[in-house]
Amino acid sequence: MKALKFALAAGVAATIMAAAPASAQFTERNIRLSNGVNEDHPNGKGVEKFQACLTDKSGGKIKVQGFWGNALGGDLQATQALRSGTQEMVVTSSSPLIGILPDLGVFDLPFLFANNKEADAVLDGEFGKYIDGKLEAVGLVNLAYWENGFRNLTNSRRPVEKWEDFKGLKVRVMQNNVFLDTFKNMGANAVPMAFGEVFTALETKAIDGQENPFVTIDTSKFYEVQKYLSVTRHAYTPFLMLYSKKLWDGLSKDEQAALRECAAVSRDEQRKVSRELSEASLSKIKGAGIIVNELNEQEANRMREQAKAVWEKHAATIGPETVKMMQTELDKVRKK
Repeated sequence: MKALKFALAAGVAATIMAAAPASAQFTERNIRLSNGVNEDHPNGKGVEKFQACLTDKSGGKIKVQGFWGNALGGDLQATQALRSGTQEMVVTSSSPLIGILPDLGVFDLPFLFANNKEADAVLDGEFGKYIDGKLEAVGLVNLAYWENGFRNLTNSRRPVEKWEDFKGLKVRVMQNNVFLDTFKNMGANAVPMAFGEVFTALETKAIDGQENPFVTIDTSKFYEVQKYLSVTRHAYTPFLMLYSKKLWDGLSKDEQAALRECAAVSRDEQRKVSRELSEASLSKIKGAGIIVNELNEQEANRMREQAKAVWEKHAATIGPETVKMMQTELDKVRKK
């Protein structure tokens, strides 16, 4: 009888052990994460959340060390280090990486998203996964899309309420062919200029306006030398949270799963902080006396229609399939 009880007990124990999951596999690791921005940017909160999440999931074995203000090199340099396997992670805007993956130019196309809801749905959906697959093919694993913010127009001459209001405005833009063509297409005089020269050029009326997210307009005090802010939302280029494919392939399944889960947690935090800061900056700009106008839906659609020429011109360089898929996804999102 005792032997039978022992056998039964042993059998139950064996069943329990077989049903229990194997303990998660984590190795002591120190992940270097490069950022071009400074730590007080919303990215700082995103990295903080990422660090805390990974500490929790790995039992403290995986540590993340943030490097800020291009301490490990510019965005492109840091990304190339990931491709060669000499660095683990970088958070970078999509624009500097077009030379590595031309398809990323799709995010530079004008009047891409109408609002945050559209941006999130496309980036976190099938289109985002499609771009992720293309990034893996060039040695990069994208863990999440973070917020870089909508770009909006300021100028000293008039409110821009319809696309025709761009005509004749001398506007500073980044040295980027899509941005240059976007403003030329609207009838503006697009002027490429280093960012550090913009405030003085606005102050001396060498240029009429510039375009940037609300936070940049606020922190750069452009409202001191501009009269109008038009909420055009003419560009939205996300941040990418990238991991080296070479190093990723050496991680355990548990480590990869933890990194993906924590990237999603950090994405939500970074977007939340970024959008709160953007609203606070807009309030400050309004308080400084600048005249702010929102586009009505009809005029926003007219601008989008006018911008189609830029989409068509750059589709071949970006990749016709990618541009077509983006438009398909946008149509789906807008019908919901």
